[in-house]
Amino acid sequence: MKTVYDHIRENNIKTAILVAAFPLIFVVLVFLLVWAAVALTATPDQAVMPLVLSTTATVAIPTVIACLAWLLISWAFGDSMMLSSAGAREIRADEPEYKQVFRSVENVAIAAGLPTPRVYIIDDDSLNAFATGRAPRDAAVALTRGIIKKLDRLELEGVIAHEMAHIGNRDIRLDMMLITGVGVTVFMADMVWRMILSGSRGGDDNKNRGQTVAILVAVWLAFLIFNWIITPLLRMAISRKREFAADATGAFITRNPRALASALRKISCDSRVEILDNRKSMSAVCIADPGSKSAFGEMVGSLYSTHPPVAERIKRLDSM
Repeated sequence: MKTVYDHIRENNIKTAILVAAFPLIFVVLVFLLVWAAVALTATPDQAVMPLVLSTTATVAIPTVIACLAWLLISWAFGDSMMLSSAGAREIRADEPEYKQVFRSVENVAIAAGLPTPRVYIIDDDSLNAFATGRAPRDAAVALTRGIIKKLDRLELEGVIAHEMAHIGNRDIRLDMMLITGVGVTVFMADMVWRMILSGSRGGDDNKNRGQTVAILVAVWLAFLIFNWIITPLLRMAISRKREFAADATGAFITRNPRALASALRKISCDSRVEILDNRKSMSAVCIADPGSKSAFGEMVGSLYSTHPPVAERIKRLDSM
């Protein structure tokens, strides 16, 4: 059976792979689509490869630099940004309403061998939770008002242990990288789309303008494919195993896997957090998907979900 240290080592390796894979896949994608656009619009006397290479460099270098810059910003302020986007407020141990919550967090932290994280409350009656922070020493756990009210003490400690497992396994760092990469590429795609709509370089002749627009469309498609196909697949491959690992580690911390299984049953019935409906990137950090889902959305979402099916998670916990 894998130990916490095995999961930490695996996540360190995955972080390194992610750092290398994200820019590499993006550059290859831009190169291939720009090459196709230039090949289709080039004149017989035009050199294709130099134009393709220069365009790829012009797109890829600023995007990678922007991702690195935003990654540094998110590393410094990512936890507060995530908590702010969820509308979470920090609570104190001396607030009578939340004394039991603090006691549960402290007990789980001691059992996990981790520093006690800061505790935040999300003003929503649904059942959900997430953890954030750069490292265990400055981590935070956010709980919805509903999850505190509707779970009993052992179930709530199971949820807290799950989140503490994410902290201990260094999952939060991966989440920050994923959210940062997606945010930057979505912004860049929007910029390219605006350039296409504005007609690109209006001073060029019709032939050059047509090729320029074709190249811009190719770049926009590269962003689109990367954001909606490649990135979700990478997130799915990384996140699903982490959830199983966090469930197992959380159950090991509390020595009560069935309490977490019972909590997941209740959470699965009402996990939507309204303030996070338009923040899809936050779904990976929550214990269950916090967004609203239509019937079609549930069918498609299951293919790209960052979480394994709740029934499978419960089955594994019940068998422990």
